[in-house]
Amino acid sequence: MRPVRLAEKLLQIRTALGLSQNEIISRLGLGDALIREDVSAFERGVREPPLPILLKYARIAGVSTDVLIDDELNLPERLPAPAKYRMGIRRGT
Repeated sequence: MRPVRLAEKLLQIRTALGLSQNEIISRLGLGDALIREDVSAFERGVREPPLPILLKYARIAGVSTDVLIDDELNLPERLPAPAKYRMGIRRGT
């Protein structure tokens, strides 16, 4: 079982923050652990990031990891999200 929308959400976070793939690596504090090709693979759904990396994505986006993993939840329109959106928004609402 894999989250279907994870790759889409990771790309959405990076683009909403106006960052390149190299810049997201730096923002995540993973310059020594990731390369641009890793981010590309995450965003295309070829690979899933390890849980600690998902946690870092969630923190820079201002959302709960549930929002990244749960296909029924959308990211807030504005990122990083204000505190009241940490739990995400149900799809279709």
